[in-house]
Amino acid sequence: MEEIRLQKYLANCGIASRRKCEEYILEGKVEVNGKIIKELGTKINPTNDIVKFDGKEVKEEKNFVYILLNKPIGYVTTVEDQFHRDTVLDLVKVKERIVPVGRLDMYTSGALILTNDGDFVYKITHPKHEINKTYTVTLKGIIQNNEVEQLRKGVKIDDYITKPAKVKILKTDTEKDISRIEITIHEGKNRQVRKMCETIGRKVLALHRSKIGNIGVKYLKLGQWRYLSRKEIESLK
Repeated sequence: MEEIRLQKYLANCGIASRRKCEEYILEGKVEVNGKIIKELGTKINPTNDIVKFDGKEVKEEKNFVYILLNKPIGYVTTVEDQFHRDTVLDLVKVKERIVPVGRLDMYTSGALILTNDGDFVYKITHPKHEINKTYTVTLKGIIQNNEVEQLRKGVKIDDYITKPAKVKILKTDTEKDISRIEITIHEGKNRQVRKMCETIGRKVLALHRSKIGNIGVKYLKLGQWRYLSRKEIESLK
């Protein structure tokens, strides 16, 4: 078998995303043949080399699984949490070592994919693939058409101008003084949708990711999960 980069091998073993595995290597958590490795350029031969993470030997997964979860509020999107909060892995109990594909913050609900296929994680999270993510956003106040246009054209968050987004008003309620809109983006900046709405002066009261690509959670109750079909997997790849 040909050599591959250590971080890719770790991701293929279902440890974490490739980027997170790079952090683990730099932190000295990975051994190859009994030696701690801290160089990101290191390559290994999966057939001959023994790789350990946190002192335990790891091996590439042979049986890939792809899971769609309708994440409830109150769960963090990580494998382990340093503050011992509930994680999405407390909701999805399978024998394989799976990791979340991308993130939803603790106070956001909705569609989240988990898998043990490291290459799939890398492909789906890489910006060049531009996979749409659709969110339902409940806002304080009655949103105006000019504010919708700002979101559509792109707004400045941090030091970045967002790419054009699809935005439509789903509902306005003058009695409750709220608006509900749908936003579709293909970027994945940290807390991007919340920051976009804050930029136009609107407070987010609730945020739910309804779809990843064309795959939605309409028929999954919060906290429920299911395996993706082969057709769904291919549509994301």
